Amino acid sequence: MEFLKGMDISMLSELEKKGIRYYNHGREEELLGILKENGVNAIRLRIWNNPYDEKGNPYGGGTNDLASVLKMAERIKEKGMQFFLDFHYSDFWTDPKKQIKPKAWKELSGKKLGTAVYDYTKMVLEELQKRDILPDMVQVGNEITNGFLWPDGQLKAYRNLEEQQPKREYESMFFLLERGIQAVREVDSNIEIVLHLDFGGDNGLYREWFDEAEKHRLDYDIIGLSYYPYWHENLTKLEENLQDISQRYEKAVLVAETSYGFTLEEKEGCSLVFSKELAEKGGYEPAPEGQAQFLKDLIACIERVKKNRGRGFFYWEPAWIPGGNSTWASVEGQKYMNDMAPEGNTWANQALFDYEGNVLPALEMLKNIHKNK
Repeated sequence: MEFLKGMDISMLSELEKKGIRYYNHGREEELLGILKENGVNAIRLRIWNNPYDEKGNPYGGGTNDLASVLKMAERIKEKGMQFFLDFHYSDFWTDPKKQIKPKAWKELSGKKLGTAVYDYTKMVLEELQKRDILPDMVQVGNEITNGFLWPDGQLKAYRNLEEQQPKREYESMFFLLERGIQAVREVDSNIEIVLHLDFGGDNGLYREWFDEAEKHRLDYDIIGLSYYPYWHENLTKLEENLQDISQRYEKAVLVAETSYGFTLEEKEGCSLVFSKELAEKGGYEPAPEGQAQFLKDLIACIERVKKNRGRGFFYWEPAWIPGGNSTWASVEGQKYMNDMAPEGNTWANQALFDYEGNVLPALEMLKNIHKNK
């Protein structure tokens, strides 16, 4: 299996429309070409059901609807890169703190909601299949640590009188997951299915969740993990978890999201997540060299997973640099999530391009890793 050196570039269509440009050793080039030239061999895209309000105003964050995915998938396949599709099953962002049902499914529950998951998944994949641009991997839900499609598929704790610790009820979530998985298998059984949680350094979390998946005989191929070193423990904890779960469940493992900062410099139009405090927790210098060292160490960690079960990584939004007033969420998007915060670019200092769009060392070094594989 080819070691995946992947990037999630779901913001790209929006960035290009706003005039953002990228440079490889001083030459302006199209982003996918730059990524491929620097050793990237796979691209991840998220998909939202309907990222617009009732008046048609976009929610922002890349506005990753089906039309956007179709156009970008064609470009990915033209470059001969692997394609990883991430279903959020929401109209906007999902993560362990929020998993909002799509507006069109708001009144659905039980079997009707399961049918909606199945029909939507199948429809999207069949549209890609018509154009001969099917994904190589599909993520059924995004960071579903606490379930998805809340409240129906939410992992809620309950107390068993015989147990000291609260337990979580998985049955409803697994029912919905199974319908998405079924749709993927029916369209093309060769597509690999990824189940993706956050907090990659928490072995207890992964053991609990995937032990339940084993009991339920859930059909999947790869365990996906989010790993941000400033939030999710150190690399030693990540590696211990990767080694354990890959052996315990006999599955491939994939770091589905990661990143690190190359600077603490503020930039107009940005409300940056990565700060001095997070850099101190992350343990690497917030500089181009520190960012590159983190990525080298992460790759080495994944490569050490026994039986070659470490499939690779996907770096999250490496091209989201300042300019063009791009935003993580418009006012309409924030209202949808009930999460009002400053608009703007929150990720610019974790990109793999500097603020002017020039390739950074962390990206450039990828071309020398697994170059002959």
